[in-house]
Amino acid sequence: MSFWMATLTRYRILLTLCCWCLPVAGWAGVDLVQVDKSDRQMRLLDGDEVVATYSISLGGSPQGHKTQEGDQKTPEGQYVLDYKNESSSYYRSMHVSYPNEADTQQATERGVSPGGFIMVHGQRNGFGWLAPVLQHFDWTDGCIAITNAEMDEFMSLVSPGTPIDIRW
Repeated sequence: MSFWMATLTRYRILLTLCCWCLPVAGWAGVDLVQVDKSDRQMRLLDGDEVVATYSISLGGSPQGHKTQEGDQKTPEGQYVLDYKNESSSYYRSMHVSYPNEADTQQATERGVSPGGFIMVHGQRNGFGWLAPVLQHFDWTDGCIAITNAEMDEFMSLVSPGTPIDIRW
């Protein structure tokens, strides 16, 4: 076989592999996470397709936007899931980019801390077995909680940089 025929054969094999792998890789992630606080639901979307839906627990005072540290509220608005944390007090987590510039400014004007470290996370370490009960209550300090099994799925589908839209 000539050099050019061998090269052409390699390119055909590579092109075939790409055609098989790209559609699978494209489905493996989501491009938007939507949180409906009033319905206690979080949806993962790939375009218009809902890939997964989870029942969520929120902060102890969930109605309204987070305005300061310790208010037990989950922020509302558009943020980004900016990094994964595998070493937290809760079973796996992904950070929500709260506070944004507007959140920080309003808190500064009021002379308070906006708070931060808002996460999507699983259950408190060692208490995953309580999820069937805990997920019926708003028990976080403002984070978004799902079961540990759901958190495993969430982490496999959502990449850092994915937008999250949180609404009442």
